[in-house]
Amino acid sequence: MKSLAELSAIREKMKEKVVLREGTGETRVVVGMATCGIAAGARPVLNAFVEGVSKAGLTDKVTVTQTGCIGVCQYEPVVEIFEAGKEKVTYVKMTADKAAEVIERHLKGGHVISEYTITNYQL
Repeated sequence: MKSLAELSAIREKMKEKVVLREGTGETRVVVGMATCGIAAGARPVLNAFVEGVSKAGLTDKVTVTQTGCIGVCQYEPVVEIFEAGKEKVTYVKMTADKAAEVIERHLKGGHVISEYTITNYQL
């Protein structure tokens, strides 16, 4: 960092990500970030949701957060989506590529991708 202007630019860039992760959107995307989730690759999934929701212009409607253990370690990385008036959707064995698809088809298009949900796996 070489100047106050550069620091200010970094601050503004990061401000949007903080609002996205602490916002009050009507839809919440929650990524399991316990040790098991992180070991299974949850960090790139979380980053993909934060960046993808921002790029898609959904920051006023969607909040991306993280949580600890969701309780289904064998299916990590796990992402839960909570939408007002709808049943929770739990996506399992997520990747950054699947996250991009969930943003397009579910968050933007309103269609649950059933092949990625926990109900598609035998518990």
